[in-house]
Amino acid sequence: MAGTTMEYGAASAASGRKPADNSGAVGGGAHRKRQPSKSQGNGSQSHGPPGTDGSSRQCARLKEVQIGAVAPVHHKKRVSKGAADRHEQMPKSKIPSISNKTAMSSLQEFRLIYNSFKFLFQDQPTYRPDDYEALWVFRDRYSVKNYDGRRLVGRVPGVKVGDVFDSDAELHLTGLHRSRDSHVDYIVSKQEGRTRTYQAVSVVSSYGQHSHDESNNNLDHLLRHVGPVAGQLGGIEELALRQTSTSVRVIYRFVADHQAGGSQELTTCYVYAGLYSVERKDHGIVDAFQLTRVPGQPRIDIQELAKERIAQPSSDGTFMADMSSGLEENPVSAINLVSNEDPTSFLYISRIRYHDPSDRPDPPSGCDCIGPCSDSQECACAVKNGGEIPFNNDGRILDEKPLIYECGPSCKCPPTCHNRASQHRIKFRLQVFKTELMGWGVRSLDFIPGGSFVCEYLGELLDNKDAQKRENDEYLFVTGDNYFDVPRWEESRETIPSLQNRRGGDEAKVFAVDALESGNLARFINHSCNPNLFTQNVLYDHDDVRMPHIMLFACGDIRPLQPLSLDYNYAIGKVHDSQGNIKKKKCFCRSSGCKGRLY
Repeated sequence: MAGTTMEYGAASAASGRKPADNSGAVGGGAHRKRQPSKSQGNGSQSHGPPGTDGSSRQCARLKEVQIGAVAPVHHKKRVSKGAADRHEQMPKSKIPSISNKTAMSSLQEFRLIYNSFKFLFQDQPTYRPDDYEALWVFRDRYSVKNYDGRRLVGRVPGVKVGDVFDSDAELHLTGLHRSRDSHVDYIVSKQEGRTRTYQAVSVVSSYGQHSHDESNNNLDHLLRHVGPVAGQLGGIEELALRQTSTSVRVIYRFVADHQAGGSQELTTCYVYAGLYSVERKDHGIVDAFQLTRVPGQPRIDIQELAKERIAQPSSDGTFMADMSSGLEENPVSAINLVSNEDPTSFLYISRIRYHDPSDRPDPPSGCDCIGPCSDSQECACAVKNGGEIPFNNDGRILDEKPLIYECGPSCKCPPTCHNRASQHRIKFRLQVFKTELMGWGVRSLDFIPGGSFVCEYLGELLDNKDAQKRENDEYLFVTGDNYFDVPRWEESRETIPSLQNRRGGDEAKVFAVDALESGNLARFINHSCNPNLFTQNVLYDHDDVRMPHIMLFACGDIRPLQPLSLDYNYAIGKVHDSQGNIKKKKCFCRSSGCKGRLY
């Protein structure tokens, strides 16, 4: 279908996923209803996306979830440089609690974005992208609370003494130093009328330029640009150092010649030295301050740390701005901080593909509703769902069901009808990322309220015969055969007319979705024994219950950067190889209630 596919990646790109043996293909070897295989762990294990039989560990019932209890994080708007330069203290309630590992991981992601900028403009020698341009992209991509220009006083969450940074944009990102134009950053600590009191919060000092005491990393800091006459009132930075009564953060700046690509380049790095107390000293016509390191902090070799960083090559990892190449409304970025591998090559699609065009069903009959549909016998789609619309007015699912009928192309209701929840494409900013133990995964950069539609599991729709011919079953997902497998669906199943006279196994032709060669980001979602997503059978563009769309919804509220997960629903001890031997595979989800094994 025109406009719905885009070739992605390179055929030689390593994926971190190895082909599974074909003994588990649909209908062959081990019989695995709804459990096609996918890979988790070191990339060599094979298992499948979730089914919904009664033996699986399902999400909490959505009626028990406080849907929408937390408002979503809104996208940040880009601001001109300096527009958000607010010399105010960050309120304690706004200061995030993060670990050093989390902070450094975010920093690595920023570096990859900046490196991707440099790669894009490598053929334009007259233009060198500013690291702050990458910072704006990072801020837009990751909605983080403390990127509003306000200053942190004292220690910075997630940053430890001895951490090394590559640019002043990185200092801004972490909150260590947020002034672009001055080596002294400050806040307005008090204001009475037109009189202000300033407080210094951080100092960037060029290593070797000022007087250093190597035994304890103390230094004499000279404000050379301040008034030429002793006693003259200096600038705000000098006032801030005079008036400060708290410790300041000190960051050392190093500049060195560095061999890169056959030529000499000036390389800059910054080392966070810790907290220092400030004392004014008499130094003739130049204002000077004694900065004394606060006791109890780790001792570091500042010069050695800087030399090691300058000697290091560019950051490892890969970053891709949009693997969907514009097919999704929100770019689907891909990032790897574990290795230099890209995801494997595949055809990114935004709609299901039919392997055999003759399998494409006819469009369904639709409702005649003039406005948004509602629970009534007047709405044909509500009748198909047992007399009720399964979504609230925000388009969030009210409860999982064996089958949901959404309004489709033949319906007269408007596109804004809340019974079209899964047809509005992906609303959240989702990112594919490399994990340490589970291959590639998916996470959201936005808050996802419980019950929200996340994405569809897309691929090539095959019948059972063609599915068995596939040598690699990593991404096979059997569909439309689980309506009678979940005991808790019994009551709701009886209200759906299309299922009342149908029994499992009655249909001779079974279908599966294969996302190996063509698919979307859902192919990267990993398994968890305690998942935050569940699958929902949905029909809207046809009425063939053998091939419903596989829609993924949030079990409950999902925090930004939390990995998305499904229950692949293997039965332990029930998966066999082609010789009939029981196969075992360890589970790496590490969730509460983890069974320890996938199968």
